[in-house]
Amino acid sequence: MTQAKEGDVVKVHYTGKLDNGEVFDTSDNREPLSFTIGKNEVIPGFEDGVKGLKVGQSKTVKIESDQAYGPRREEMLYKVDKDKFPPDVELKIGDSFKIGQEQGNPTIVSITEISENEVILDANHPLAGKDLTFDIQLIEIG
Repeated sequence: MTQAKEGDVVKVHYTGKLDNGEVFDTSDNREPLSFTIGKNEVIPGFEDGVKGLKVGQSKTVKIESDQAYGPRREEMLYKVDKDKFPPDVELKIGDSFKIGQEQGNPTIVSITEISENEVILDANHPLAGKDLTFDIQLIEIG
């Protein structure tokens, strides 16, 4: 039976969990995730976890943060004056939205703090700095 390898288009079902067991994402009740191994379409540790699997095989992989979404970086926190936001917008901790960048690519940021005059925006990926565990089942090699 063929094993998944570099260049293969694969379909997998997965469940991603944090160290405390909280599920942060799953393909349950959805179509399986499809990607090409070696094209950097998923995080490196996930891709490595699929390599070598045969169709129908399952595996649990623990992915350190550096092979997932990388470390949390303080330079990705931005202080913004409250008066830069439209006055009719209600700001809440945890809200996320897109902002434009000089390079033209929008970035998703989350509000992490609100003070009297400033808002702290975090452009880190929500899973940055976290070790992840994935239960993966290889469904198809295309």
